This record gives sequence, structure tokens and C-alpha cells, in this order.
Amino acid sequence: MSRIVLGVGTSHSPLLAIPPELWSDRAKDDLRKTELVLGDGRVLTYDELNTEVGARYRDRTTAEHFAQQYATAQAELDILARAVAEAEVDALIVVGDDQDELFVRAHLPLMAVYTGEEIITHPKNEVNPNLPDWYREANKGYRMDTVHRYPTDRKLADALVEGLVAEGVDVAIAGQVDDPVAAGFGHAFGFVMDRLGGGAQIPMVPIMLNTYFPPNVPRPARAWQIGEALAAAVAADGMDRRVAVVASGGLSHFAVDEDLDRRVLAALAAHDAATLGALDHRGLRSGNSEILNWIMTGGAMRGLSVVHQTYLPVQRTEAGTGVGLAFMLWAPNEESEHA
Repeated sequence: MSRIVLGVGTSHSPLLAIPPELWSDRAKDDLRKTELVLGDGRVLTYDELNTEVGARYRDRTTAEHFAQQYATAQAELDILARAVAEAEVDALIVVGDDQDELFVRAHLPLMAVYTGEEIITHPKNEVNPNLPDWYREANKGYRMDTVHRYPTDRKLADALVEGLVAEGVDVAIAGQVDDPVAAGFGHAFGFVMDRLGGGAQIPMVPIMLNTYFPPNVPRPARAWQIGEALAAAVAADGMDRRVAVVASGGLSHFAVDEDLDRRVLAALAAHDAATLGALDHRGLRSGNSEILNWIMTGGAMRGLSVVHQTYLPVQRTEAGTGVGLAFMLWAPNEESEHA
């Protein structure tokens, strides 16, 4: 049997892949937003949100504050990367979402496991040469500037598919990338390889959860259940792998909801499936939907405990648009170590 020896949660915001000098450029896009999903399920324009909050976050949008937050976030990513290196894992199971990168709307499963022989990223900068500077820089951190290739663990992927089916989870698979210019892996997976892989070619098993595109988005309780099934599938795979499970994305964005984010992090630390399962799915849309990746990963953390967590709300406009950056580590507890 394989073992989950590490759990990791990391945001993958563009703000983590671009210097703080470009954060204000990223913020300019927010001013044009016409559909900002709030944690309570309401949808507002930027102007409506700004009217409601009264420019409450203006003092957080200075260059000095951005620089401090960037430094803190990069230090957190360094902590996660060291944990991955020190765990000496044989494979990374990465739970992320696909946003018109590998899948198209014509074929969009609720969840898919990638069983191909290599991960190939979509070269978004080459396909769209007129992207803004901040976007092009972010795509470098997402490994979407050009085509990049990374190894997979195909045997583990196949075993996970069989194990998930045995646990009652209907699984779609993706078996290859035919033409990365047309469709390839995106930000949720390239960021993890670039920032947490530390240059090591750690085999990855991507699990793509459809969080962004209704109607076939899993409810929070189901995401947790699939995570539990994933842990069972790892334990029953008949191999001997040291595995890390990584949640990629989140937390709340594009309108930061600190209360929602802190409730999610506290519930994950407490293994509180009931609280997570009861979250209003209407508030888990758009960027907020990536919280589902964390909930699924939390469900897989049977026998592990949270040993590190940091939350960094980044309001990049006076109305409070931005991202709730979060970083978390789970490690085996003493009982599981001796099981």
C-alpha cells in the first residue's frame, strides 16, 4: 500500500507569480468587473461593491503594503517547497481546476484523473502574444509561457482510477495531450511544479475538479467524500509510494471574504466535514470555487494533522477585490506513523 505522507494547500494567484510592482496593474482589471461573486452568493459589479464597502481597503493598496505581502507569501511558498523536498515523496497528487486549458465546454467532466505519460502545458503566451505584461509574467510562473513537459506516475494514476471507482466515485480520465497549442495543462498544475517542485522532476498525478463551470460542479460535501475515497484508493493501490496530496488554488477571490476563508481553514484544521459540507454552494462560484479543491484534499487527510497554516488577505483595490492567499501543511500524526 502507498501512504499519504504530506498534505499541502497553496493558492496559485497571479500575485504569487508576478513582482509586487505589477500588482496594481493586475488590480486595474478588477475595476471593470461586472460579476463579482461574494461568499454569501450575491453577484455585484465592482462599482456596486465599492459603494457597499465605502473604499474600506484604500490603505491596503499602497506599494509598501504590497511589497510586504509579497515577501510574506514568497516565504510561505518556500516553507511548502521545503516540506515537499524533506518528505522525499515519490509522487504528487495535485487537485486543481481546469479553466479552458485542457478541457473545453463541449467535454467537461465533473472530475477527471490524468493517466497520460507526461504533462504538457498550454503555451498561452505564444497563443496570445498581446496579453498585458502582468499576465505574461504570471504565465511564466504557471509554466504557460511556452510548452513545458513534466513526468507523471501512470501506474499510480491507473490504480487511483480503479480505487476511486471501487469506492463509488464515477471517474472520467484524460489520457494524453495531442496538441498543447490547442489544449494543454494550465495554471493549477504548472504553478505547483514550478514553485513547489524546486526543480525536481517529481512525478505528478493531476486530478482536475470542475469548480468553475456549472452545472456539473460538485457540492462541498461531495468534494469531501471524494477526498476520503482518494485516501482509500491510495491505501489500496498495491504499491509502495510516498505520496503528497496538494490542493491548488483559492481561497476567496475575486472579492476577498475573510470570514469565509477563516471558517474554511479552521474547519480543515479540525477535520470538520460537517461545517465544510454545509457551506453554501452559491458562494463557491467563480474564484471562490477553488475552495472545493481544498475541501477535497481535506477529505483525503485521514491520519494527518495540520502542522502549519498562514492566511494572507490581499485587497488590491479599495473595494476589497483581490485574493485570500492561504498556505497549509498536513503531516501524519503519531498514531498513523505507527499504524
